[in-house]
Amino acid sequence: MTQPSRLPAIAREQMTPDQTAMLDAILAGPRKNLNGPFVAWIHSPQLGELAQRLGAFCRYETGLPLRLSELAILATAAAWQSQAEWHIHLPIAVDAGLPADAAERIRKGEAPVFRENDERVIWNFASELYRDKRVSDATYAEACALFGLPVVVNLVGLLGYYALVAMTLNTFGMRAEGQGEGALPFAEPPR
Repeated sequence: MTQPSRLPAIAREQMTPDQTAMLDAILAGPRKNLNGPFVAWIHSPQLGELAQRLGAFCRYETGLPLRLSELAILATAAAWQSQAEWHIHLPIAVDAGLPADAAERIRKGEAPVFRENDERVIWNFASELYRDKRVSDATYAEACALFGLPVVVNLVGLLGYYALVAMTLNTFGMRAEGQGEGALPFAEPPR
């Protein structure tokens, strides 16, 4: 993660014990890097520790296959126009089997066309929740029938967690490793 201009740089030797504990937990966990909101969350290690544990669950243990989790994350990144979130998760989503053309339509704000019904259900669920702040009875029933209630609960958690990530990345102007200003997926609004 590149150092965002809105956050002061902090060296390990300047960190409190809570900050170093959080840093060590992130680096020892499944992520193994600080690419994401973690540079910001180190400034509030109590929030950061809770959020990174929730994030590990939402990313790896929801009961959804990776392709569908990543679709939900891309829906969130597009809804929030989160540059780093999109940059980090697009290749993961495509490698997991999400069609690249569907991802590109999502990025452009167009309705994606899915070959798989489960992708359509995830997309409808996420887009309704972000657009309408509710999920229709039909979409809810379809998601529960397809995935089961516990996974639907986890899907809501995943969407909420990645909205927190997007808000953090956007607020602090964070960019992913290797993401230059010239290659941003979304137009950047004036500050």
